[in-house]
Amino acid sequence: MGGDELYTPALTFMDAPHRHDVGAAKAAVLGIPFDCGTHPFRVGSRQGPDAIREQSRLIRRFNPESADFDPVQRLGLIDCGNVRLTPGRIDDAFVAIEAATARIVEAGAAPLTFGGDGAVSLPQLRALRRRYPDLVALHVDSHTDTYGYSNEEKYNNATQFTHAATEGLIDARNSFHIGIRGTTSVQGVIGHATGHGYRVITMRELIRRGFDDVLREIHAAMRGRPVFLCWDMDVFDPSVAPGVATPVWGGLSAREGIQLMQGFAGLDIVAVDVNTVSPPHDHLGATAFLAAHMSYEGLVLLCRARGLA
Repeated sequence: MGGDELYTPALTFMDAPHRHDVGAAKAAVLGIPFDCGTHPFRVGSRQGPDAIREQSRLIRRFNPESADFDPVQRLGLIDCGNVRLTPGRIDDAFVAIEAATARIVEAGAAPLTFGGDGAVSLPQLRALRRRYPDLVALHVDSHTDTYGYSNEEKYNNATQFTHAATEGLIDARNSFHIGIRGTTSVQGVIGHATGHGYRVITMRELIRRGFDDVLREIHAAMRGRPVFLCWDMDVFDPSVAPGVATPVWGGLSAREGIQLMQGFAGLDIVAVDVNTVSPPHDHLGATAFLAAHMSYEGLVLLCRARGLA
């Protein structure tokens, strides 16, 4: 028996090949096992990437109703593993995340990243901006993550889109925060986000207007622009996604979330970021499983954006 037959391969997302050389791949998975470590009682998103990979074994590659093709094969998907970093060491981790993302982007592939808390979006945007100067962000979350900050705590998991706007990494006027709801720790967070130029659509407005109307606005604003799609798992209701850092009642059902993401078909998605899965707070892997499915839907969007569907 040959040596390779004695060992099982490394656990990867949807059994994609594990490789660091991007080569001809059109998309690459990158785990970002990081959280700032500053949440008062829900630290654990650093364990999210491997939990999503574990649950991805339940995801089949064909959806005969909406996507009857194999996105892993069409994209030549590879799994690069996790960024080497130390959670909580924010400055060092951001340098490593940016470099690992840049390696994928500069090779011409689209990153599919798993966080980690929402802070991981900022170093990814820094890497993407170098290739896509007219980048826009489509951020689906219960929080704007465009909060103010002090010099003592410049970076956390609520300020990444503030920095994205002030650093000029995205065109905030044509970028969206979708699904905003619930209580906050400070006043004026929606006004702070709109003050930076973002379009904010709260959960109440999304339900009142309906998905089709909101999607028309999104497509009109983002048509022809490279889109960074950031999906924070706490946009879902805690009844279906309990394992997140900051759960908020009144969120999307699983069916609604899948429907909304499928509605992004036609946008030029260049990166997909699925974050804020916290396994210590999950129940039977439900949140990680749903995150794995949303990541699969992200692969389908990448195929559609590249004419591979």
